[in-house]
Amino acid sequence: MLSQSQRTAILELHAQKVSTREIARVLKISRLTVREVLRSGSPEVPMLSRAEICDPYRQQILELLPQCKGNLVRVLEELAASGAKLSYPALTAFCRRHGIGQAPIVAAGRYHFSPGEEMQHDTSPHEVQLGGKRRKVQTASAVLCYSRMLFFQLYPTFQRFDCKVFLVEALRYFNGVAKRVEIDNTHVVVLRGTGRAMVPVPEMAAFADRFGFRFVAHELGDANRSARVERPFWFIERNFLAGRSFADWQDLNQQARAWCDRVNATYKKHLRAVPRELFRMEQQHLRPLPVWVPEVYRLHERMVDVEGYVTVNTNRYSVPVDWIGRRVEVRETSGKIEIQLDARHLVTHQRVAEADRRHVMLAEHRPPRGVKRPDPHPEEAQLLKIAPEIAGYVAALKQHSRKMVVLALRQLLRMVREYPREPLLAAVAEAARYGLYDLDRVERMILRRVARDYFLLNNDPENEP
Repeated sequence: MLSQSQRTAILELHAQKVSTREIARVLKISRLTVREVLRSGSPEVPMLSRAEICDPYRQQILELLPQCKGNLVRVLEELAASGAKLSYPALTAFCRRHGIGQAPIVAAGRYHFSPGEEMQHDTSPHEVQLGGKRRKVQTASAVLCYSRMLFFQLYPTFQRFDCKVFLVEALRYFNGVAKRVEIDNTHVVVLRGTGRAMVPVPEMAAFADRFGFRFVAHELGDANRSARVERPFWFIERNFLAGRSFADWQDLNQQARAWCDRVNATYKKHLRAVPRELFRMEQQHLRPLPVWVPEVYRLHERMVDVEGYVTVNTNRYSVPVDWIGRRVEVRETSGKIEIQLDARHLVTHQRVAEADRRHVMLAEHRPPRGVKRPDPHPEEAQLLKIAPEIAGYVAALKQHSRKMVVLALRQLLRMVREYPREPLLAAVAEAARYGLYDLDRVERMILRRVARDYFLLNNDPENEP
């Protein structure tokens, strides 16, 4: 079908006394088509007057579409079962032309931000060559919406701890805080709700209050709202990660920071400016960082195992051997593991970034060659010294107890010291006979014997004084 411009050209050439044959040769169309346009005498494209093949089935299509959950393949199968002879392209073209089952197209639009108004944050999975292996990582990115200053780091996982570590690094990189941080309804920050109804996790809300910003989330399906931070992910994958390999996590994130410095100092055609130059003006509108920014950390309580290690995220960190069986407090930061027994005893390790089941031992915790490690269970020696009659039960308890061996031995030692000897030995003997190694039940058995033997009640009213 000829367009309106072609029909106009035919009429103009005809008005200039150009022959029909010459018009057809110049425009590369048939003479019959030229004659039809000349007979109509109008440049307007005529409307199609023929009926569409799907018109007789329009109502049936409208009824079947919701029943088939919008699947046009199923709609075509049902129409064919009722005797209709249609092709799939004819059905889909008919639905497109008449807007059947089609969401109305809405213009994308554009968001404008004033300096210091908003910073957008999001994450995306990528693959990197790390330590000679192909690894999956989580790329966390932050962008200032006005100047388009970019900062990103990569992590093995991305939990709330990692989110706070990243945001602190981003705010230090920008040396200021925007009024709000826009997120993508991530469960790391969101407690419940989406969009304007989003309620952040109290932990993350308190973190935002410390720096003076607030978290906001875009509405579901409104991808343009977070376009400032979504767009650089493709650039990171195709530029920064392409053809690069990294020795370890520290090398990876140092190169990422250097790459951000270089990219932020590069002219951007879509901005017609350099982000670093726009940032000089935006920085004046950012809220200054607090005078003191504490290091982000996680606290754990652990029991030192019989080999002299403390386990954090499957990795085992050494402590002095005389801490075996003691309860310690572990402070985990982005780069360190601090294990504290009390105010005067502290051990610091370099943190292993991922769950790798490594054993990390400091040189001072390694016993000298030829020196035997101390007995991991001094409680066992005390038990055998105080009550040698229960030696067999102690040996079986070490094999079958569901508690940590050191905790079970300590509980049994306390029971031996606190309760009378005869009820205790009788209860332990009965527990050993039935293979009972639940010390809480054994203790109740002791208490029943103690109550029966030592706290007899006189229920005879005649003998009452």
